[in-house]
Amino acid sequence: MPQMTMVQALQDALRVALRDDPTVVVLGEDVGRNGGVFRVTEGLQAEFGSERVADTPLSENGIVGGAIGMALYGLRPVAEIQFVDFIYPAFDQIVSELAKMRWRSAGQYSCPVVVRAPYGGGIKGGLYHSQSPEAYFCHTAGLKVVIPSTPSDAKGLLLASLAGEDPVIFLEPKRLYRTLKEDVPEGRHTVPLSMARVARAGEQCTVLAYGAMVPVSVEAASSAAERGWSVEVVDLRTLVPLDSETVLESARKTGRVVIVHEAPRTCGFGAELAALVAERAITALQAPILRVTGYDTPFPYTLEHSYLPDAPRVLRAIEHVMAY
Repeated sequence: MPQMTMVQALQDALRVALRDDPTVVVLGEDVGRNGGVFRVTEGLQAEFGSERVADTPLSENGIVGGAIGMALYGLRPVAEIQFVDFIYPAFDQIVSELAKMRWRSAGQYSCPVVVRAPYGGGIKGGLYHSQSPEAYFCHTAGLKVVIPSTPSDAKGLLLASLAGEDPVIFLEPKRLYRTLKEDVPEGRHTVPLSMARVARAGEQCTVLAYGAMVPVSVEAASSAAERGWSVEVVDLRTLVPLDSETVLESARKTGRVVIVHEAPRTCGFGAELAALVAERAITALQAPILRVTGYDTPFPYTLEHSYLPDAPRVLRAIEHVMAY
């Protein structure tokens, strides 16, 4: 089993999909000859040709709109948005057309488009290359929202996304693109889109996280263990559909919940998680639900390290719920 970074695992997933299914196509800015700004699609155009791995104009609206048309005619497009911060010109196409096609056609048409985009901070990208807008898409009925945190999951979740009939917003934590290598299964390897992963087992506190905040939370849990606290870290993997049963099972077991994400706090996905636990597991709780998040400001450049949740901030939240 080869070891891969997340970039390599994503590239491997795309290569498997392109080889196995002639209806799969990849399109986006610089995805062809240049191999993408992060080199996820490097070498794919040379192997599969410019009709299946196509460079597009710098028009996110056109990329997603074109992908919708392709899907309606029987293709399975993977549309890359170079940074998720640039997705907003395509927002109307995504929420008004892509997400609604099955509903507006009474099930006659599906729209199996996967929109890939690097998201989040951690690489000194400043406010236009570091945003985390996942909550916008989670709020849109008809979309699935997927965020891997490991290379193996990145490959498995991307191939599972491509196998479905509905549109997927596939957000890739660029902070983790090359920071971790792990064994990744060869060939077709899928991870179900509605199954969370227990990244670290524990008994006294649950930390819910996704994307780049998973290793941060595991680090905090390791520090908590040095103080004698047993902390469970749940990697959501898929925000929509959410594996609510795993979340609730862990919350009921530990009685304490800390939620971590790097998006701004107000109306972030953590609020939905907190509401879920409060509505369905409140009698099991021994402390208030706490959120550790980014701040309600545009993403900073020089103060990136202060904005992003880190292990000490997560540990302080664990301390609070343990002492309550």
